[in-house]
Amino acid sequence: MEIPANIQDQLMQFQQIQQQLQSIIVQKQQIETQIKEMEKAVEEMEKTEDDTVYKMAGGIMVKRNKEEVKEELKEKIETYQIRVTTLAKQEEKLQKRMEDMQQSLQQALQGANLS
Repeated sequence: MEIPANIQDQLMQFQQIQQQLQSIIVQKQQIETQIKEMEKAVEEMEKTEDDTVYKMAGGIMVKRNKEEVKEELKEKIETYQIRVTTLAKQEEKLQKRMEDMQQSLQQALQGANLS
């Protein structure tokens, strides 16, 4: 039995949504990992009494003021947390859309089998 063209189109859309969802999940996980690394760096800087830290810049270590680097990291963390929130909302919307499409596809396939 051949699958009707409209159902094939829906299946392709469903697969594209799955891929988008997977991509968003991976991006979110990567950013969350970066946030944890930056938080750990801030935590370690707070433990040291030295006012100087070293920061990687283009493959070399540069001597920097600890407070400036901490503030930069905190700002990056804040920006990344906003990005994670945005990705989580996109993930939720795609998940809902995927569930709706899955139900629609199941009904279309059942209808095609009954004919």
